[in-house]
Amino acid sequence: MGMSVSSGGSGRGGRGHRRRGRHHGLISEINVTPMVDVMLVLLIIFMVAAPMLTVGVPIDLPETQAKAMNSDTQPITVSIDQAGKVFIQETEIPIDEVVPKLEAIAKTGYDERIYVRGDKVADYGTVMKVMARISSAGYKNLGLVTLQEQDQ
Repeated sequence: MGMSVSSGGSGRGGRGHRRRGRHHGLISEINVTPMVDVMLVLLIIFMVAAPMLTVGVPIDLPETQAKAMNSDTQPITVSIDQAGKVFIQETEIPIDEVVPKLEAIAKTGYDERIYVRGDKVADYGTVMKVMARISSAGYKNLGLVTLQEQDQ
């Protein structure tokens, strides 16, 4: 009277049957780890690259003791470099086209905030000529940009 024990390969609850059954169904789980990794890498890249994109026109601004202004919106910037070239934002334009270009890009009309940045070695007459043209065109919010004076 001997009993024999067989391996569970042929029975209904055998190991082989279970293993095959798992691979036939759909997997309803989404692995988000690779997506999170990619998003973190992109976040780091944009955090490093963003300050480099706002270089603008290289101007050596004069220093004053005036307080910094709080601004909620991005103003239009008119810059005059040391050679007397005039720029709106980062685009060089002839001095005669300052007012027509401002009228084209000003979203709030003559109430648009305009900042004038003049290099400290730029010709004072050129800076004043640009400001006079902007002011005589009717723009009310006109300001000069300077650096905060450093105590030594």
